[in-house]
Amino acid sequence: MEMIEKIINGDRKVAAKLITLAENDFNQAQNILKELYSYTGNALVIGITGPPGAGKSTITDQLTKSLRKQGKTVGIVAIDPTSPFTGGALLGDRIRMQDLSTDQGVFIRSMGTRGNLGGLSPATQSTVRILDALGKDIIFIETVGVGQAEVEIVKVADMVVLITMPGMGDDIQIIKAGIMEIGDILVVNKADKEGCERLVTEIEMMLDFNPKSKWRPPVLKTIAIDNIGIQELLQEINNHLKYLNESGELEQRRQESAKKEIFDLIQEKWKEILSSSINNGFLNKIAAKIVKREEDPYTAVKKLSNILIHSYTQGGMNK
Repeated sequence: MEMIEKIINGDRKVAAKLITLAENDFNQAQNILKELYSYTGNALVIGITGPPGAGKSTITDQLTKSLRKQGKTVGIVAIDPTSPFTGGALLGDRIRMQDLSTDQGVFIRSMGTRGNLGGLSPATQSTVRILDALGKDIIFIETVGVGQAEVEIVKVADMVVLITMPGMGDDIQIIKAGIMEIGDILVVNKADKEGCERLVTEIEMMLDFNPKSKWRPPVLKTIAIDNIGIQELLQEINNHLKYLNESGELEQRRQESAKKEIFDLIQEKWKEILSSSINNGFLNKIAAKIVKREEDPYTAVKKLSNILIHSYTQGGMNK
């Protein structure tokens, strides 16, 4: 397939077109993604997450510049809130990374969440795969910054860098279990602000009370806008990658990521089957019964599932 050949040979325009197709018409993109799959699995995928305003884009920008000096190629998937008018990304992280936009060794893509909870776009995994096939050594996924619900990234990335900052009001909200537990490396950015040392101490105490595994997440201080602490962060990323490889955890994480993708694809497939198979009039009758309390939604779902399974196994769908 010509498109596959162009992508694995580094054609950025074709890669961008396939990402757009994956966002807008996933069924059509699947046929190409299937062929592309055997050329993937080489990139290290790093999630950059944390509350809004913590400096995720600045840290991603500085890490990318340092990696480029080492000769590494980088892909950046910057997830933004979705515009209610256009469905596109609202903030457009590429605006904040203008220095990188002309670098041919860097591919930046802003994507809207399109209502997806968990801080990711529905097409995130497909985009990562395309950038992997394009030959990027490192792929950063910068999440939208939705706070404590933003845990989906741990199911997609090989490792997660959690960024926070002092002075956000109630610091304990930042370090609650949930979002804290997903971080492999913890960064307190804007470390020149008042309250930095206190926040670091609180995070260290949280780690003492909640031992994660054999890997204890390091807590780093950065002032990303001045490029302070970025080299230390890169070193910790390398340390964690070494740990993941030696412990076998990298393969385990990638298996979990594969399971998530399978589950997500199954959900999308059944949604498609449901919408194309169930007559709206029939569905309206069931909904009316539920409203009148003649039927409960749980029994209705079970009945519909049985109908769909039976129809699917018979090799056809009843309209």
